[in-house]
Amino acid sequence: MENKSNSENSEQTIQITALPEMVGLRLDKALTLLPEVETRSRASHLIENSLVKVNGKVAKASLALKSTDLLEITLPAPVPTELQSYDLKLDVLFEDSDVIVINKPAGLVVHPAAGHAHDTLVNALISHTDDLSMKFGEERPGIVHRLDKETSGIIVVAKNDKAHESLTSQFKERSTHRIYYAVTIGTARNLSGTIKSFLARHPVDRKKYASVIGDDRRPLQDQEDPPMIGKWAVTHYETVNRKSGLSYMKLKLETGRTHQIRVHLSENGLPIAGDTLYGADRKIKSVEQRQIQEDLRALPRFLLHAAELGFTHPRTQERMFFKQDWPEDILSLIKKWGLV
Repeated sequence: MENKSNSENSEQTIQITALPEMVGLRLDKALTLLPEVETRSRASHLIENSLVKVNGKVAKASLALKSTDLLEITLPAPVPTELQSYDLKLDVLFEDSDVIVINKPAGLVVHPAAGHAHDTLVNALISHTDDLSMKFGEERPGIVHRLDKETSGIIVVAKNDKAHESLTSQFKERSTHRIYYAVTIGTARNLSGTIKSFLARHPVDRKKYASVIGDDRRPLQDQEDPPMIGKWAVTHYETVNRKSGLSYMKLKLETGRTHQIRVHLSENGLPIAGDTLYGADRKIKSVEQRQIQEDLRALPRFLLHAAELGFTHPRTQERMFFKQDWPEDILSLIKKWGLV
């Protein structure tokens, strides 16, 4: 193998004759055998950007390698990240060289966006560790799933590309374990059930999401006959307690769409307490006790909490499980209302 570069921070070019273990493999899979590439996502990135040549010609991912093939791989120079660090003490539940599991507080945005360029979980992670993977200089700080700003609870972040690829695959294949709890305004009719629909941007309010509606004005629910827009979403729920016009709900996610739980509950007449975007403020008067109504109006956030997270460790293959109760101020309110 020949590896040419001018310096540690410059573009690198690798020239290599196909290794015996590469012969017969697709190019994208074969590249993962090189320590400089290692993951399928990195291989795809290089191929898609015409940075891999076979016998002097730009090659496709599906090319099957032969023993005589000469590979030339250009590794782009690292680009310094523009993300700024944010000095915030994180509640770390677990950390090793591959993953970090954090109990996210309500009010913290997960990644930079309009209005939150420097005060997010990503910025805090950059301050916390130097190990976050930046794929070929691109900003890729290990986020594999997200929690809304006002949602508290457990989130896992990958610290290298292999861990990122593994966790992303687990979420995609739905092999992770995710349990949420919510306090909703309204009395749940059923003790348990499953809500299914296709979720898309709300046709009028672009800040919201909504189920895609059929001609009968009901959410479309046939996964085998998807609409032109919308992503399939499935939420399993269990009613833990009902009191004073409130319901305490346990929710298990089969999919993880943006605002999924908030939309599914609100569309079933159970908006999450404090979730004004999805109509919780309009239902407060239906709550029986005036003191609880006042408590609801004074909420600093909506009451959704990511309480349990399970996944397979990317390197050790050990099944890991984490559980975290509500923040103390919210837990005391829920107890005061007699829901737990």
